[in-house]
Amino acid sequence: MNIKKAVITAAARGERLYPVADTIQKAMFPVIDADNLHKPVIQIIAEEAFASGIESIAIICAPGDGSRYTQAFVSLKNNLVQSFKQIEWAKKEADKIDHLLANVTFIEQTDALGYGHAVYCAKDFVGDEPFLLLLGDYIYVSAIQGKRCATQLVEIAKQEGCAVSAVNPTIEHQITRYGTVTGKQLAGHSGVYAIEKIIEKPSLSTAELHLQTPGLRMGYYLCFFGMHVLTPSIFGLLQAQIDAETLPILLTPALQELAATEKYLAVEMKGSRYDLSGRTGLLKAQIALGLAGEAKQETLTTLVEMLAEAHVRQLQ
Repeated sequence: MNIKKAVITAAARGERLYPVADTIQKAMFPVIDADNLHKPVIQIIAEEAFASGIESIAIICAPGDGSRYTQAFVSLKNNLVQSFKQIEWAKKEADKIDHLLANVTFIEQTDALGYGHAVYCAKDFVGDEPFLLLLGDYIYVSAIQGKRCATQLVEIAKQEGCAVSAVNPTIEHQITRYGTVTGKQLAGHSGVYAIEKIIEKPSLSTAELHLQTPGLRMGYYLCFFGMHVLTPSIFGLLQAQIDAETLPILLTPALQELAATEKYLAVEMKGSRYDLSGRTGLLKAQIALGLAGEAKQETLTTLVEMLAEAHVRQLQ
């Protein structure tokens, strides 16, 4: 299996981050990456894909946002070149923006018909190839030095020649926030499962009845990590929902059908994902990137100082 294309869904407007996301797309929020460079969130996600062997990316965006993204990146690059001449970090960042603009296609989702529909918008871009699917409002931080989360996923997909979804063992009181899966552990593979059932944001009672996975700690379930390698057959399953005019068009039911019709695995990801849609999501992601990268010592020192100051204020 050769995986050279990726799709990043970034069409949501970020209602929970109003009014900030009303002024700028949440995917363009600036963050200091693990390499200590300031970047928009969407660039960090794209570089996750590029670092995992991806050659071209489609970003699914809201109507009118394609040109806005392009203009923002061109402006950012020009400012770097003009304002920070001969400065190495600025040249490095400008080169990364050039690579992004040369290898990214923006596809506008004209109608907000659901997450599955956003994925379906990439059908012509993907063609008949397998592809990596990432979320535009998640930042992924690997627990393995030198190996990205997407790289872990792509490696398993190539080895097994099939669709694979990244999952995280998740404590039961959080499972109502995620798609949750269960299946049998693959022989000879630690943390790899043949998917049998998927339920989107299940209640705890439903999970207890249908989603317990042998081998996991008591009270834990396998929840989607927000990262998949999918085969092009997913588009036919989404097309069936579109033809039936079943709205919204959802990805999870299509994934359940995928599990019933072809080999489809889940792999426990060695890493963490940070949802930027929540009010503290960006803060958590920034701290995680700081601790995982070149600024680890500075981040640790800052956190300790802030906690000490907060403790002193409480005592006063």
